[in-house]
Amino acid sequence: MPKSRIRKKEDFTPPPEKKATEINLGATGGRWVAPLMLAMFLIGLAWIVLFYVTESKLPIESIKSWNIVVGFGFIAAGFVVSTQWK
Repeated sequence: MPKSRIRKKEDFTPPPEKKATEINLGATGGRWVAPLMLAMFLIGLAWIVLFYVTESKLPIESIKSWNIVVGFGFIAAGFVVSTQWK
């Protein structure tokens, strides 16, 4: 019976190193998205706090409790702007 050939194993060659991919946050949304989003959150929060601290005399006395709605409107607008952040 003939002898089988012995195959020589090839030396191990490691796969090529992967280069780190650069993540550019805000590239498609623009640089304005994050600052505007934070500004809207802070304006809304400040509006509501100012309304409570001044006992409804500020920011706009004539709209009374609707000042809370305006404050939450700024906060909601901040969330809407946040959807543009990529």
